Amino acid sequence: MPHPFVRYPGFCPRLLVLLGLGLAASGCARRHYFQPDAHVGPGSAAALPGHADSVLATAGRQYDRHSGFYRFFLGRHYRRVWAAPAKVAVLNLATAAPGGLTAGKAGGGYQSISMTLEGHQQREYALRALDKEPYKTLPPVLRNTFLLNVVRDATSAAIPYGALTVPPLAQAAGVPHTHPRLVYIRPDETGLGTSSAQFQGKLALLEEKYNSPAARTPDLAKAVDFDGGEAMLKKVYHHPSYFIDQPAFLRARLLDVWLGDWDRHEGQWSWAAFEEAGGRVRYLGIPKDRDQVYFRFDDGIIPWLAARPFIAPQFQTFRNEYNNMAALVFQAKFIDQRGLSAMTRADFQRTARDLQRRLPDSVIERAMRRLPPAVYALEGTRLGNALKARRETLPQAAEKFYLTLAHEPTLGGTAQAERFVVHRYADSTTVRVFSQALSQLSAGDSLRFRRTYYAAETKELSLDGLGGDDIFEVTTSATRRPIPVLLYGGEGHDQLVLQGSSRRLKLFDEASDVTAASHLRPSLPKKKHRAYNRLNDD
Repeated sequence: MPHPFVRYPGFCPRLLVLLGLGLAASGCARRHYFQPDAHVGPGSAAALPGHADSVLATAGRQYDRHSGFYRFFLGRHYRRVWAAPAKVAVLNLATAAPGGLTAGKAGGGYQSISMTLEGHQQREYALRALDKEPYKTLPPVLRNTFLLNVVRDATSAAIPYGALTVPPLAQAAGVPHTHPRLVYIRPDETGLGTSSAQFQGKLALLEEKYNSPAARTPDLAKAVDFDGGEAMLKKVYHHPSYFIDQPAFLRARLLDVWLGDWDRHEGQWSWAAFEEAGGRVRYLGIPKDRDQVYFRFDDGIIPWLAARPFIAPQFQTFRNEYNNMAALVFQAKFIDQRGLSAMTRADFQRTARDLQRRLPDSVIERAMRRLPPAVYALEGTRLGNALKARRETLPQAAEKFYLTLAHEPTLGGTAQAERFVVHRYADSTTVRVFSQALSQLSAGDSLRFRRTYYAAETKELSLDGLGGDDIFEVTTSATRRPIPVLLYGGEGHDQLVLQGSSRRLKLFDEASDVTAASHLRPSLPKKKHRAYNRLNDD
């Protein structure tokens, strides 16, 4: 996940300017920053008995040791939650899953402490520490300065137990989900292989990974396989027989918006594959890694400044009302453009109203009770009331989400030959995409995509041919300014067939081999342009 104060995956230079080099140089990073052991209470100083199956522990009491003056500048965040005691099961690798678990490969990126555990019949589980170590997110010259303390401290903006509340909400919403469990890793645990030392004495979430047919759960019983985001996108880009279940993805994304989960980029999903008629394969998105639900960030001077539009607006604080929708969904822009391209304004409204019906007060209250009792006493009522308030205005939030995506949509083809048929009118532009490869699977039905874009919503439309010998048939009937359309030829020998005016129509091609039956000639793509099928958004 992106760490607050850090633009994923690297360091945000504008925030460095905000904090000031003087602040960064004013002290050194604290050598013993983190709590030595999550275990607290009577007897916590003694060795943990071998038969212990639970302990009283805290997620990170180091975040709650600061003065009111410090909190005024850096924020209250969820400091008291990180220091609140919780009764937690001790991880027992022999009984944590049917057949036991053994150490797999180490994981984690710039800040996460995680690893894979291997279970029976090739099932895999993710073990992810609640606390973070963002040491690698900073340039080497700053890793031993006071700035490291500031970046570490920003972890407290996330509620460590939020992921525990999501399963009943997702279940009621009709969204596939994982089943995270809270565990404590013994200080003398050695069964985690080379990662043992990193986890000893910590609280962590243990949850199943959806990465093979062995991972099927009852609600995903008909899935034939599971893919990660990159593998799924490669197949979708390669052949039109693979496609994303867009109505289901819309449901999942509106659930994200309701939960205030701003960190839903393409790496935060697993994809279940289902065989459909005619040899087609439908991909159903499964959200994972719910670290950023109910985020509380801008309650201090410095984080408030950091969340301004010119620095890091995606760090949206969870409140009763929805704030900056474009910022809330910013991290997921890449996958949203590809997974929601066919969803209309009516689809957004219909799905939002269905979620309102599916998420009554009783479900919300039951979900909040999954928080540890001491944490519920601190935040349960507030979070539940905020969810109820956000549910009532979810259709309005869905409308803003739709308009955000409709502003500058991008539509792509595949590696196969396709025909883009575009009709430009004064108030709208209609796009249909036909694929010969698809017609061979669907008894002559070659229509792959159809949508109308409206001038009142769309500022600019981009069409990316990708691979294959594509044909762009563009007919302009508008007597005044139509929606600007950008055509990107991509690989293959492409062709533009133009009828009517070429006004506000631009043609780009890397190889400049597009043939155009008009005076319109291709230019090299803009520097800011990234191919529709790139697998890593920046």
